[in-house]
Amino acid sequence: MSAAVGSPFRAAPLAQHRRRRGYAVVRRCSAVEAGCGAAPPILKELRLQCATPLPLLRRVADAMAADMRAGLAADGAGELKMIPSYVYSLPTGNETGLFYALDLGGTNFRVLRVQLGGKDKRVVGTEFEQVSIPKEIMHGTTEELFDFIADRLSAFVAKEGGDFHLAEGRNREIGFTFSFPVKQTSIDSGILIKWTKGFAVSGTAGKDVVACLNAAMERQGLDMRVSALVNDTVGTLAGAHYWDDDVMVAVILGTGTNACYIERTEVIPKLQHLGLGAGNTIINTEWGAFSDNLPLTEFDRAMDIESINPGEQIFEKTISGMYLGEIVRRVLVKMAQVSDLFGHSFPNKLAEPFVLRTPHLCAMQQDNSEDLGQVKSIMHDIVDVNLSSLAARRVIIEVSDCIIKRGGRLAGAGIAGILQKMEDNTKGLIRRRKVVAMDGGLYENYPQYRVYMLEAMAELLGPRDSEDVVVEHTKDGSGIGAALLAAVNSKYAA
Repeated sequence: MSAAVGSPFRAAPLAQHRRRRGYAVVRRCSAVEAGCGAAPPILKELRLQCATPLPLLRRVADAMAADMRAGLAADGAGELKMIPSYVYSLPTGNETGLFYALDLGGTNFRVLRVQLGGKDKRVVGTEFEQVSIPKEIMHGTTEELFDFIADRLSAFVAKEGGDFHLAEGRNREIGFTFSFPVKQTSIDSGILIKWTKGFAVSGTAGKDVVACLNAAMERQGLDMRVSALVNDTVGTLAGAHYWDDDVMVAVILGTGTNACYIERTEVIPKLQHLGLGAGNTIINTEWGAFSDNLPLTEFDRAMDIESINPGEQIFEKTISGMYLGEIVRRVLVKMAQVSDLFGHSFPNKLAEPFVLRTPHLCAMQQDNSEDLGQVKSIMHDIVDVNLSSLAARRVIIEVSDCIIKRGGRLAGAGIAGILQKMEDNTKGLIRRRKVVAMDGGLYENYPQYRVYMLEAMAELLGPRDSEDVVVEHTKDGSGIGAALLAAVNSKYAA
């Protein structure tokens, strides 16, 4: 069980990234072109197809903003779903009491408790545990999955003590971060559309996942109810906003990707029938589905065709950690087939889809040694390349940089598009300082990707607006965000 207290932020003013090339790859074109047979022409074409000059980034940002408007006007009107979160109030710092969170979004789930002390003490303490879900549970029944979760949650609650105490006369309340496709119907209800991420649980699709969890907790005899259902991006924004009320956007850049932002309710046509009046809400963009004006290659198209969701999630397939390594692998396969990139034999393991992962690219791009020994080791250990010349290793670095640079700069264009949409709608009423909360391993751990993203944002926004944008890294903020939203939506809230 782990504990942590305090603000999770590391801030980076955007303006400092203009024209900075702190991690850009050192170009070794002459050396690359001196060897490896037919590989250099493929590399040259890849550079052209992956290029992200400022005019292209402007078109991407403009298209993102336009698609956001379409999705706000009516469901299905654009590629972006623009899903209402039903979050109409954000944490203010006045919240007090003990609240729990459950973060379910993959093969592990986290349970968390937070003791809130109001304006003076803020977060008094946090504790969390992570639990692996057995494969048989992931492929079992609805009751088996939620009973397993409720059982582990009950065991975690049983350890409650020390700084954590429930106010007399109150029931425990929990925020539920659920990162699967749902049709949310209120702040505390949502119908599962389908399972993803390797889950094949029977009997859940079409059911309210909050009702499923509440029923399982009741079967466990656990005195607790769900008071907020959110996805991980919305939870990240809420958690970041608790520490800095200038946070307006949250972005996840990890294995997958998504973004959400704060929108004025009066400019959302598809919500006008609710009579909400003036106010704010969080909109979950589901921006992974975006595809307009993206610079795609034959390798992207082939990967998409062979994916489990061809024609879908094109932006995600271009910028997220799940796919960047696979795109590089496909480029290297073609090079190895038509040239002597890896000698006279083709490494069979290189033909395995997704064998080369984004963390491998990251490790190779941090290799500053003269002989690129880390690149040699990774290619040997991961894809059984026994012979690789220095020229071949340089090609690998160049290919990786092409794909990473494109991904980072397109992510930056997407964020700029969101900021542009917010600015256009507010007619200058938006506060000058705008904070983007970032979470996810790709942003946190891949310095080249991060710098390329920030540089693209700075180029698009220009020197004046860049001064007003701050990017803050918030680590694992969705769990605390869910607990805070449970507090905001508590039945005991004033």
